[in-house]
Amino acid sequence: MAFPGAAGEIPASTPSKKCASIPHSIATHRSPLSSGFAVMEHRLPSLCAKQACSLFSLSRLKARSAHRQRCLCSPMQPLRIAALFLFFGFVAGAANAQIQVQLKFSRLQYIAYEPLLATVTITNRAGRDIDLNNDAGERWFGFEITGSDGQSIAADSSQKMDPLRIEAGQTVTQKINIASLYPIQDFGTYHVRAHVYFSDLGRYFYSQTKVVEVTDARPIWKQSVGIPAGNEAGGDARTYSLLTNRFADHTSLYVRVEDERRGVVYATYSLGHVIAFDEPHAEIDRENRLHVLHCSAPRAWSYAIIGLNGQLLSHSTLLETKSRPHFKRTAEGEIAVIGGMTEATAAQAAAARSVVPKLSTRPNEKPRGN
Repeated sequence: MAFPGAAGEIPASTPSKKCASIPHSIATHRSPLSSGFAVMEHRLPSLCAKQACSLFSLSRLKARSAHRQRCLCSPMQPLRIAALFLFFGFVAGAANAQIQVQLKFSRLQYIAYEPLLATVTITNRAGRDIDLNNDAGERWFGFEITGSDGQSIAADSSQKMDPLRIEAGQTVTQKINIASLYPIQDFGTYHVRAHVYFSDLGRYFYSQTKVVEVTDARPIWKQSVGIPAGNEAGGDARTYSLLTNRFADHTSLYVRVEDERRGVVYATYSLGHVIAFDEPHAEIDRENRLHVLHCSAPRAWSYAIIGLNGQLLSHSTLLETKSRPHFKRTAEGEIAVIGGMTEATAAQAAAARSVVPKLSTRPNEKPRGN
């Protein structure tokens, strides 16, 4: 007959506290049949001891968790975390501020094949003089350009970039024609970002991304001519075109020179603002050079001469006087401008008219009579 508390039969619902204090698998209990004698019995490791050990381990884990919680909730802990963030932020900011790169464009819209000038400003924030040069195949300066469809525009690898030295705290500004370095003549929108590679740190520094649009202008005049014999490209042909493009606040007149047969564009650039009420005048001289006369402002005219390869040979401003400036072809085939006067001549005439005699100037004596 078994009794509660006998060897190997300790109810799980009423664990004995005394058993937890026995170091080994020896337990002492008093049997009701032994009339008061203590009976020593050898038993297997009790469930009570196992539970006690588990409770002890659990209490230690709870104590450690409480200690960690107290550490995290300590009044000094937020200050320590903030200090760490400030430290790493300072380090990252110092690294990012070594070289500052800025990129600017004069406008958002450009005509296909015209110079697309980017103003790049590089500021040395390293606290010492720096030398920017190519290293291990990495070019120290370049642009990252993507087209409307997200495609990357590759640069002309034949272009060379000379090394640049910038003193501590100094700023260097350069204007770069992106159209001569990258094939961005197709119509569409382009995202442009400039970068500088600093070989001492082995990292790139970037400017903000700018967006420009390349479009075409409206053609208003066109003429093809041959290149006279004796020139280097004698026998070839050139096509002159005049185009206009309306911007937000003005309209500009453009000239383009190209070889249509070969598909080569030699030049496209602006000749300045144009007044809409008067059409530009164009003439070809005996050397097949283009002469353009157009009204650029009220009572002001712009006169330009363009060569066969697109070079701007001369550009001047004429002021309207009694008559408007206009072209006249001479007997020798030359082109002459009749009417108006140049700005320099007009300035000299205005200066002469502004001379007022002084009161101290002695008048001429009146002739004496007989």
